[in-house]
Amino acid sequence: MMGIFNWISSVGAWALSGVRTLGNFSRFLFRLVVNLGPSFTRFQDTLKQLYFVGNYSLVIILVSGLFVGFVLGLQGDYVLSSYGSEQALGVLVALSLLRELGPVVTALLFAGRAGTSLTAEIGLMNAGEQLSALEMMGVDPIRRILGPRFLACVISMPLLAIMFSAVGIIGSWVVAVPLIGLDSGAFWAQMQAGVEVGPDIGNGIIKTFVFGVAVGAIALYEGYTARATPEGVSSATTRTVVVSSLVVLGLDFILTAFMFTHG
Repeated sequence: MMGIFNWISSVGAWALSGVRTLGNFSRFLFRLVVNLGPSFTRFQDTLKQLYFVGNYSLVIILVSGLFVGFVLGLQGDYVLSSYGSEQALGVLVALSLLRELGPVVTALLFAGRAGTSLTAEIGLMNAGEQLSALEMMGVDPIRRILGPRFLACVISMPLLAIMFSAVGIIGSWVVAVPLIGLDSGAFWAQMQAGVEVGPDIGNGIIKTFVFGVAVGAIALYEGYTARATPEGVSSATTRTVVVSSLVVLGLDFILTAFMFTHG
């Protein structure tokens, strides 16, 4: 009997801890958004962070996009050839990348590359009491330090996702036309006819903005609340990847249900 009560107590404690963490994160995100003003007025700081989180993630994004395009070209041709619809490979690849794979894979790679870097950077600042020193001088670290980094994440995510999708489409063309032998004109014509700017490209860009907000906020929150020890910073960077990945996948399901469900 005591085992049941202990189990219920453990579940209750876990639920309360989750609600408390969610509340603290919501307050942190609210403060982050409200204090974004200086990030626009002093855009030079934001540009530096944009270079840090965006440019340093560019290589892995482009290489991953290229190989994803290769695989989509091969797998798409294998499936479509069974139905005699090989000419629809272009639109299949484009819709897959623009709607789903581009935003989601970019966000996951961004969380693993830039998100962990931001968490480690802010966590080390916290461990070195640099953030506390700013507060002692009357400077809000969220406004001065975290704001430009958050805005850089929101801006860079759509740009990286667009490049990921573009390189992926080029990679699928390389497989489809020179290697498999499909007609290049039919490849691009089917894509042009099947892809719509609003429902496909526009909704994909909206996803990337949402993912940028989520990944940036989680990475900064984990660093800001990390324990001021090497183990604390290490645990925070691990949580950034895990939590960001789960949140991105969950948000992708919710957004897809709203955007692409008919009826």
